[in-house]
Amino acid sequence: MKIAVLAGDGIGPEIVAEGVKILKVVAERCDLDLTLTDARIGGAAYDATGHPLPPETLALCRDSDAILLGAVGGPKYDTIEPPDLRPERGALLPLRKHLGLFANLRPAILSPALAGASSLRADLVEKGLDLLVVRELTGGLYFGQPKSNDGTRAVDTCVYTVPEITRIAQVAFQAARKRGKRLCSVDKANVLETSRLWRATVHEVAKEYGDVEVTDMLVDNCAMQLVRDPRQFDVIVTENLFGDILSDEAAMLTGSLGMLPSASLGQGTFGLYEPCHGSAPDIAGRGIANPLATILSVAMLLRYSLQREDAAAAVEAAVAGALEQGLRTADIAAPGEPSVGTMAMGDAVAALLAPDDDLPRD
Repeated sequence: MKIAVLAGDGIGPEIVAEGVKILKVVAERCDLDLTLTDARIGGAAYDATGHPLPPETLALCRDSDAILLGAVGGPKYDTIEPPDLRPERGALLPLRKHLGLFANLRPAILSPALAGASSLRADLVEKGLDLLVVRELTGGLYFGQPKSNDGTRAVDTCVYTVPEITRIAQVAFQAARKRGKRLCSVDKANVLETSRLWRATVHEVAKEYGDVEVTDMLVDNCAMQLVRDPRQFDVIVTENLFGDILSDEAAMLTGSLGMLPSASLGQGTFGLYEPCHGSAPDIAGRGIANPLATILSVAMLLRYSLQREDAAAAVEAAVAGALEQGLRTADIAAPGEPSVGTMAMGDAVAALLAPDDDLPRD
């Protein structure tokens, strides 16, 4: 299996190094034949080549079975002209579009060991939290045309079609079927035409999944309900912009964006795996970034692209074990509580991975 490794900018190289460390441990203990190849993306690629997504990086991604991505961007690149050369617009969005990555899965899981790190009252999360946001990734305002900004008037266009909504709804229903069989479709159907089409299409798809309970919720209400009673949710499916915002909100319920992994999937088993946080240039190079979202993204890579549920579960158990031992990076440590650095947390997870006999070999 070929894995493209795109460290990117800011803390990207530090956290991706820990993800690669875990991949190599799992590969050795499960007899996985992995080829890991590095390439530039984002600001690092712009500095070296003049473009945030060089042709050789895109070619590598197309020739790979999965991508492990760190983070891109930073203040240094926010004023690049034209804007399409900025890392987010010039690398991430084209990569999703070129590779057909239309479904973004963002699990927000709070271990009871981290209940104190959540932004919510302990009684709301003391038994843990486990919800999944399924975000449509290649439509809506991010990609709709026309776009314009003449300095006095700006336009973004939100467009969705029935096929786009149908395929993301199918992904969400299938995920719900494997979990608690409850799906909440989030829209703004009281105002937006795209949301009215979204709601009608989701309910049409629901006819194929009679065993899954489906409900509708307006996005503003969903934002409120996530902080009022997050345990009411199992799977949330929503459009691109709403999904971006709601999944970041859900991340804080788990204690930190540093805990939130993601998988961006298309047809088949190909996928791009990355933490949901940004490049955090303010702490880059200090060795204090939380690598757990990246390591949990590696678990998703093992599950979805390599089809190794056993290895994915072992990585997730090792992360849980490190947290239960009291290990904390600075972002999830309580005031006055000692913290460990990026490498130390990665080493702890690697050490806790199951012994050879517990990870079936191919």
